[in-house]
Amino acid sequence: MLLIRPIQQSDYPALMQIAAESGAGFTSLPVNEQKLKQKIAHSEHSFAVETDKPGNQGYLFVLEDTESGEILGTSGIEASVGLSTPLYHFHQSTVVHHSNELNVFNPVEVLTMCNDYTGVSEICTLFLREPFRNGLNGRFLSKVRFLFMAEQPKRFAKLVIAEMRGVADDNALPPFWQWLQTYFFSIDFPTADHMIGVGNKGFIADLMPRHPIYVSLLPASAQQVIGEVHENTKPALKLLENEGFIHRGYVDLFDAGPTVEAQLKQIKSVRQSHRVKVVIEADTAVRKGVNQLAVCNCETLNFRATFTDDCRFDSERNALLISPAAADALKVADGDFVRYLNLDKGAK
Repeated sequence: MLLIRPIQQSDYPALMQIAAESGAGFTSLPVNEQKLKQKIAHSEHSFAVETDKPGNQGYLFVLEDTESGEILGTSGIEASVGLSTPLYHFHQSTVVHHSNELNVFNPVEVLTMCNDYTGVSEICTLFLREPFRNGLNGRFLSKVRFLFMAEQPKRFAKLVIAEMRGVADDNALPPFWQWLQTYFFSIDFPTADHMIGVGNKGFIADLMPRHPIYVSLLPASAQQVIGEVHENTKPALKLLENEGFIHRGYVDLFDAGPTVEAQLKQIKSVRQSHRVKVVIEADTAVRKGVNQLAVCNCETLNFRATFTDDCRFDSERNALLISPAAADALKVADGDFVRYLNLDKGAK
């Protein structure tokens, strides 16, 4: 059975492996022992703390194969970003150069560095290891965050963002970065990427251009990737677009990947998830469903989630019928509440 749960200290070797596999550009998981162990400890504290408002909490989940004990991937949520360290973006907008005398009306795109997303929640750290990118694994790993947020809305901001990885060449170097390195920095991309990953962001404010940048003055290679995503990130972006996330012109400083946003209450999986009582049904013929459902308990510290078609919603009893094995994995008993969501494509 595949199970999603909060990360714990014993998962450190698996998290380090995932950090190494994720490669350059995946700044939320730096290949750094101290930072990864801090991230685990911070997550454990965040799940344990009692709060009714978003703050400096970070929730990190792992996807585990309960039979083998292997960790297949990660998924995370930051409750409120930009509070302890600034969160920078470029915002792409249009200015108009206009002269009545010359009869010239010339709109031009500019990039302006900003902190507009300070205080919002962020879904992040989504990574499914290559051998397990099949079936509904990726969909489950992404959507489980929305089940948790739907169950714990007071822990999160009204607006939710996701930073998508930008385009990189065969050497994992973003074309957008190259002009920045040439004119503003004296360090290479892996160094800058590592510094951001371990939280050393002061150099951004020190060295980044402080005035709006005219996009038309950038090299063509940089212009072409603004707002575009890495090939490996396209499935994740499509999932979020289907959830209702949109791009409003905010892009990453270094690879120009888009940041997308949605109101928490308007996210499709939040709206379409249901909170019901559970009935443990031993008879497979009675409980067997036709759709793959993601199901989670309603806990915080002991949060558990799985997906299966071996369950169904019984409208007469207004309850979800699940197997004893699923109940054991979710740590629920008859009469407990769970939240479920249809994972099948096109589900309404």
